[in-house]
Amino acid sequence: MDYNIREYTNYNEHEILSLYKSVGWASYTKSPQMLKEAYAHSLRIYAAYADNDLVGVIRVVGDGFSVVFVQDLLVYPEYQRKGIGTALLKKIMEEYCGVYQLHLLTDNTEKAVAFYKSLGFVMDTDINCRAFSKYYNG
Repeated sequence: MDYNIREYTNYNEHEILSLYKSVGWASYTKSPQMLKEAYAHSLRIYAAYADNDLVGVIRVVGDGFSVVFVQDLLVYPEYQRKGIGTALLKKIMEEYCGVYQLHLLTDNTEKAVAFYKSLGFVMDTDINCRAFSKYYNG
């Protein structure tokens, strides 16, 4: 499958909401203005395109030196397991290879755990840590 990855600089609400809906991330699609602001204030965003159609995106936040947090990594279901998610995450890992901490929060599924472990991530419990989150309006 041919696809290319490039920086996502021109927010297109229709294509972004469509992508988020396709993977069932309704908490984002219920607040389109919040999502638009989140994109505007992100550290970096890359997108994957196949035939000029958006098929995946990765969005990170943080300071870019001591910490980077992978906030969103989405690929249309019909394009999953084709290397797109891996390529997007590797792009971020290469760009921020000198950062002290690269974090993410994901679903606790066998598929997700295996995916991130295959790219060198460790679970908080594997390094004798605990991760905490607090959600507002969620």
